[in-house]
Amino acid sequence: MHKPLHDDIMERAERLCRERALKLTPMRRRVLEVLTLSHAPLSATALIAAIGEGAEKPVSPILVYRALDFLASAGLIHRLAARNAYVPCDHEHREDETTVFLVCAHCGGVDEVASREVEKGLEGSATAAGFRPLARTVEIEGECASCRAAGP
Repeated sequence: MHKPLHDDIMERAERLCRERALKLTPMRRRVLEVLTLSHAPLSATALIAAIGEGAEKPVSPILVYRALDFLASAGLIHRLAARNAYVPCDHEHREDETTVFLVCAHCGGVDEVASREVEKGLEGSATAAGFRPLARTVEIEGECASCRAAGP
């Protein structure tokens, strides 16, 4: 039986943190869990609300923001700039890899793909402009296959 994506991401996070001698604190783990269980990207505000739901005491926003910073720098989540929201990452990237996010305008779902073709095109454009990219991320908004199949 295939494990749910949530389990795969959590196992990967635990393994990477062990290998890199990083701490996956309870708050970091909780933020990642909430992100993996969400169909759509979540803003920091939505994460704070979700984590605080049913909690005995209020959730400290600064702890959530710190957890997001840690998870992003560890390569466990991505920030979608256009939406100011976060999504979990289920694989390790090459340092120079171009990541393309396909964001559905209808359901909010996000697919993450690596594209050599996009990478080559961006590299050529950047080089021609004398520009050296520090990050290679592309966000494309459109309509996912499920929403297209559902019709107008």
